[in-house]
Amino acid sequence: MNKITVNFVLNEEPQSITVEPNLTLLEVIRDVLDLTGTKEGCGQGECGACTVLLDNAPVNSCLVLISQVEGKKVTTIEGLSKDGELDILQQKFIEAGAVQCGYCTPGMILAAKSLLLQNSKPTEEEIRKAISGNLCRCTGYTKIIKAVKGASGQTEEVI
Repeated sequence: MNKITVNFVLNEEPQSITVEPNLTLLEVIRDVLDLTGTKEGCGQGECGACTVLLDNAPVNSCLVLISQVEGKKVTTIEGLSKDGELDILQQKFIEAGAVQCGYCTPGMILAAKSLLLQNSKPTEEEIRKAISGNLCRCTGYTKIIKAVKGASGQTEEVI
């Protein structure tokens, strides 16, 4: 199979990579670019563990072919922290105890980040909808919703 060259921005850094065209964005992120924060769960777009932002919209990177990111901006969990400082959302996940086994955490945080980029004060229902494509087996979602509310400056209790 002939390789293709793909140009995109990953975590604010321009990338030009030459790879097999049948690779997914997930495979490129983890296996070519060695960023392991993005997790593979089901490999079928059902669990959300591999969620990254593509032009600030959450996508299941296991379903995106690398050619689809040509000229686009990709953000992984590694791209949220700046100058050694965690993003407010990452910090609130820690403070709320929303990180347990941690497997769903990167995808969950990125889905929530996309929401907060569009709506700085989402309702609980909007938060639940935004993270609905991300499965968590440990927390029961209450602490995750509390973390997202906290990152948005809201402190009311989760119902």
